Amino acid sequence: MQEEPLLETAASVRRGATRLGLRLRAERPERGEPLSRLSVLAHLSRHGAMTPGALAALERLQPQSLTRTLAGLERDGLASRRADTGDRRRALLAITQAGREVLRQDMRERDGWLAVAMATELTPTEQVVLRLAGELMERLAASA
Repeated sequence: MQEEPLLETAASVRRGATRLGLRLRAERPERGEPLSRLSVLAHLSRHGAMTPGALAALERLQPQSLTRTLAGLERDGLASRRADTGDRRRALLAITQAGREVLRQDMRERDGWLAVAMATELTPTEQVVLRLAGELMERLAASA
C-alpha cells in the first residue's frame, strides 16, 4: 500500500518539527516576550493590519481571549490600533516599528542558535536539503 510510506514520512516530519519547535522555545531568552505576544506580532508582520477577530481566528481563540494581549501590545507601543477606512465601526491592529524590532530580536537569537547547530551537526549537503525542507514545510503550513 502506497499510503503507508507517506504516513511514515508524515510522522517523521511531525516528530522532527515538534522536537525542533520545543528546542527553539527552550533557546528563547528567559526574559523575552511571552509567546502569545510574539505570535500576534508575527501574524501582524506576516499578514499586515487586521481586526482583532481575524487575529483571534488565526490564533484559534475567541476574540475576548486576546483582549489583554492586544491591550498590552498597544500599551507597550508594539502594536497600534486605527479605524478601518472601509468600515469605521471596526478597528485594525498593526505592528509598529518597535514591534518589528522585538520580533526581529527574538528570531535573531533563535536563528543564531539554529545556525550554529546546523554548522556543527550537518554537512553542507544536509544544510541545503534542510533549507529545501524548510521551504516545503512553509508551503504545507500555508495549505488549506
